Amino acid sequence: MGMKIFSVFFFALLFLASPFLQVARCQSEAEADVAEAVEGGDLGIVGEDVQDFGDPNYSSAPEVKTVCVFPKNSAKCPFYSELCRFQFSGMTVSRSLKRQSPTAAGNTATWFLDKCRNMSSRPSTRFMASLLLLLFYSLADSFADLPSQFQAQQELTDINKSTILPTCPCRRAATLLEMDSKNGNKCPKNITEASQIRHGLTLLDADFFNDIKVLEIAKGAKEFNIPIIRTNRKLVASINGGLHNPSPLVFNPEWSKEQSQGKASRFNHPSASGIQRPINEEDIAFMSVLELGELIKKKQITSEELTGIFLKRLRRYNPVLESVVTYTEDLAYQQAKEADKLLSQGVHLGPLHGIPYGLKDIISVPLYKTTWGSTTFKNQVLNIEAWVYKRLKSAGAVLVAKLVTGSLAYDDIWFGGRTRNPWNIEEFSTGSSAGPAACTSAGMIPFAIGSETAGSITYPASRCGVTALRPTFGSVGRTGVMSLSESLDKLGPFCRNAADCAVILDAIRGEDPDDLSSRDIPFGDPFSVDITKLTVGYLDDADMEVVHVLESKGVKVVPFKLNYTVDSVQGILNFTMDVDMLAHFDEWQRSGKDDDYEAQDQWPVELRRARVVSAVDYLQAQRARGKLIQEVKENFNVDAFIGNATDWERVCMGNLVGLPVIVVPTGFKNIPNPPPTGTRRRTTVNTGIYAPPNHDHIALALAMAYQSATNHHKQRPPIDDLGPNDTIPNHPTVPIPPRRLHM
Repeated sequence: MGMKIFSVFFFALLFLASPFLQVARCQSEAEADVAEAVEGGDLGIVGEDVQDFGDPNYSSAPEVKTVCVFPKNSAKCPFYSELCRFQFSGMTVSRSLKRQSPTAAGNTATWFLDKCRNMSSRPSTRFMASLLLLLFYSLADSFADLPSQFQAQQELTDINKSTILPTCPCRRAATLLEMDSKNGNKCPKNITEASQIRHGLTLLDADFFNDIKVLEIAKGAKEFNIPIIRTNRKLVASINGGLHNPSPLVFNPEWSKEQSQGKASRFNHPSASGIQRPINEEDIAFMSVLELGELIKKKQITSEELTGIFLKRLRRYNPVLESVVTYTEDLAYQQAKEADKLLSQGVHLGPLHGIPYGLKDIISVPLYKTTWGSTTFKNQVLNIEAWVYKRLKSAGAVLVAKLVTGSLAYDDIWFGGRTRNPWNIEEFSTGSSAGPAACTSAGMIPFAIGSETAGSITYPASRCGVTALRPTFGSVGRTGVMSLSESLDKLGPFCRNAADCAVILDAIRGEDPDDLSSRDIPFGDPFSVDITKLTVGYLDDADMEVVHVLESKGVKVVPFKLNYTVDSVQGILNFTMDVDMLAHFDEWQRSGKDDDYEAQDQWPVELRRARVVSAVDYLQAQRARGKLIQEVKENFNVDAFIGNATDWERVCMGNLVGLPVIVVPTGFKNIPNPPPTGTRRRTTVNTGIYAPPNHDHIALALAMAYQSATNHHKQRPPIDDLGPNDTIPNHPTVPIPPRRLHM
């Protein structure tokens, strides 16, 4: 008897609860359909939203968590079909809202709801509904265990929003999501707008606001932010590469105030005594700056004659290497004649007196094009005398050419082609200081000035087998130089050897009154450093020949690891560089000039992505950068360390922290798949010597000590047997490593 009563009661309860069971099954099937559609790419996900709908009449309602999906392809209405999952007190239910046909009632929608089920308006029915609701809560967790024969078939039930139970906590949701009764088959305007804005906020990782807050954000942005943005852009934005209106926010890499104390003094350059002029021009072309300076000082050669030798080599090999943008021949001979005249009057300006050189073509020189390597700017003439050019001119140096930069200081592709490596013309130089590296390596110039934001000195120097210095940030002024990032950009020399790098650094360093980041750093004299008092660490990837040579010269060498916990170093650099550059090239991008960029997989992609980095996230990246600097400082317990110069993580870390590094050639290896007839082409091997900020003299002294015992830096690439008519493969036969950010 008891069993019969229980059975009757159970089936009666089941009958009354069948609508809820339908909901449970429909929910499960709907969610499965949605999951399949999302996976198949037919639906897009709007996001998650925790909200209480802001309705004071329902302040006691629990928070509602929604996860909505919608069709990606619908020309008339992007929210044609929407499935949202609601959570009430831990119980998940679903609701499907479909756009009705024009003939359907404007306020009618299709719903699957547990608590918002239409029970009709009769009091008795409402009482029963409330009772069943309580029973439903008690059984909600067991629905999944019910036998399949008790689960009702899916049934779509149309209900009018006005008949939803007044006590339903999601009534406000129904009001927000109701269809526009005046427009019939159109999506609700306010929800469409909020959803679209929220979808955009996902790109900023800021899609956590509810609809009311999203619309508030949109209103504030339109009425407050955008007018300010446009006013500021009108004041300072142009497509000038950051030449004017620099940011007053200054990055200083110094680890202590003691580093900047003291008066900066010039280096005590050694003289290359006993040097005699070689018979042939080829040997002259590969002499060091100090050696050439001695020839000029002793009047064994004139600056004008030396200028002619290097201009001839530039014109001979440029068709092979594609490394020169502009020959400054008239200016060069004018400056060379002036240098010879001064010397005849007994005036010698120093080791650079009368020495030819080249500038990366992001450095402006009046009356000559400064193209930035870009089709957009290939006819640009800037009547600005760059600070570094002024310094070299005052030292008596002779500018013979503007050298290739990758387009807008990225890699080695420019509007005139792609620069090649003199050691193996079937591969490219990398960049973006492509021309300075290739021309110095090929003996087309004695030295050149390049720049680095993230690898633009270290990578091409390593590929082309030359010695190059990336100095401490702020040691060389940047007025008149195209800017990528004001807290990362640095200018540095490409030379035959480390001693030449020291000579060039001494000539170009100092405070630039128009560059707020520049400082007159009191470097020690690299020519007088006692290296036997130094402790030098070596990383796992260090070239051990360098370690052994320095050890043989009395340097204490120890294994070393530079530990830090910041795991987003590469991302910090990307945020910093990309956002800074976009600020400089905002109008360039807005005017569609990025469509003309030479390599569409480079800057255009980077800068479009930078458009959705928020100011908050940019500043968070700078705070993380500060943490990195502190950790590197605390763990830098040696005077310098030796390691691979092209490790990407290390390139990013070094530039963010402001570490100086000198790249030195350490040998050669065979190229992959050499021709059966043999070849002189080689792959260069190199290493980097790193020092703390403001200690460039330590790295230079160690590099000079190593090069005094080796001759890798004196080797000449096989470019000497190539002429303008040599055939170069359209595509390199040697695989080129995937492109990285080389600025």
